[in-house]
Amino acid sequence: MKPAIAHPYMANSVPAIQQEMLDSIGVKTIDELFVQIPKDHRLTRPLDLPPALSERELRRHLVETLSKNSTTEDNLSFLGAGIWQHHVPAAVDEIVRRNEWLTSVYGEPSSDHGLYQTWFEFCSQLGELLNFDLVGMPVRSWGTAAGHALRMAARLTGRTEVVVVSAIDPERLSIIRNYCEPPQMADHITVRLINYNPATGLIDLEHLRATVSGQTAAVYFEVPSYLGLIDHQAAEIAAIARAAGAETIVGVDPISLGVLSAPSDYGADIVVGTIQPLGVHLHAGGGVGGFIATRDEPRYAGEYPTLFISIAETIKPGEYGFGRALLQQSSYDLRDKGKDWIGHSVYLWSIAATAYMAMMGPQGFAEIGEIILQRAHHAAHRLGELEGVRITFPSGFFKEFVVNFDDTGKSVAEINDALRAEGIFGGHDLSSDFPELGQSALYCVTEIHTQSDIERLVGALQKMIIL
Repeated sequence: MKPAIAHPYMANSVPAIQQEMLDSIGVKTIDELFVQIPKDHRLTRPLDLPPALSERELRRHLVETLSKNSTTEDNLSFLGAGIWQHHVPAAVDEIVRRNEWLTSVYGEPSSDHGLYQTWFEFCSQLGELLNFDLVGMPVRSWGTAAGHALRMAARLTGRTEVVVVSAIDPERLSIIRNYCEPPQMADHITVRLINYNPATGLIDLEHLRATVSGQTAAVYFEVPSYLGLIDHQAAEIAAIARAAGAETIVGVDPISLGVLSAPSDYGADIVVGTIQPLGVHLHAGGGVGGFIATRDEPRYAGEYPTLFISIAETIKPGEYGFGRALLQQSSYDLRDKGKDWIGHSVYLWSIAATAYMAMMGPQGFAEIGEIILQRAHHAAHRLGELEGVRITFPSGFFKEFVVNFDDTGKSVAEINDALRAEGIFGGHDLSSDFPELGQSALYCVTEIHTQSDIERLVGALQKMIIL
């Protein structure tokens, strides 16, 4: 019989060591450790894995596989819809790649002083941008942040319903439902959707007033919205929520705040959003970071599921130290009994965002916001001049806008296929998720797009419309 040996990366894989660990915790088999997972969720057959490859063979396989990708480096992209192509300064990449940052594992404040200070600066700088004093460490995504915030509101108010705008990223809505609606959850929350006006793209205030009730814990909407629009009714929406005793939660793209008012200025109680535009590459759309921010009040601080990083004086006069705060209420400390399970950490991206915000400063955010506004509106104007092409909501947007192709007689899928053949990624197809908008696509224009990029898109569309 072949003697059991340890896996090269798992010293505890030797059967004798495994049995010793099982004996020490009082169970007979490893399977007993997973009794809480329903049987129909467990794999009952061996994994059908490919044969093991050497490091050289594996590298070659991965390089060949990845070479099949079409990237935004090699193609001109106008995609957005939840993850956007912004310029990432080389200095940000250089900082993030340094060995002292490039890990998701961290030590105690005494051993990782620089890391904790950077995290503190992340929260401080983002708080200044949002005009809020309390910002937690980032969570996995915007949708994750929104789901946590809605559950925070339910705990704060003791209510069991939340109102969410229907003009929202379907993926983000799916995550919100995952956090709120599973019926087996003791703290189940009902999600009610609010219509948007198809003529303006803005929230239907009459429907909002009719839907908000004494059971509403929070009203959630976004500025800019998923369809790109800046809702000038934001203060009125917050007032409707406040009159019903509900929290106002606003989702925001932080790169817009150099030119748009901070949500706190028009009545937001909790603000969530993404940190991806702040110096984080696209990374295929996964794990790019979200945030939660509020006023620095005990009632809000006591409901956060995230880690806080705080500052305090040390025993040495004039010296400050940084460390974790309110750890005892998080899943890091209480595990399944914490406020919420915050899941995978994306703390590396907080380093990127810290470097980006520090480099930009207030003036930088104002300048980039103005550039994006100008280029996006110019692109929309040029596209709207094409025969058969219509900008559905032609004013009041930031960097994304809806382009309708109904009168061209072509579907968005056909147009995007033709654009890809020209080395262009067209706008995100909305026709399936928002059929009321017809054959429409969500186009995104940022500071990376030049005049020649826009003209290249216009020329390619014009050629295929004529054909």
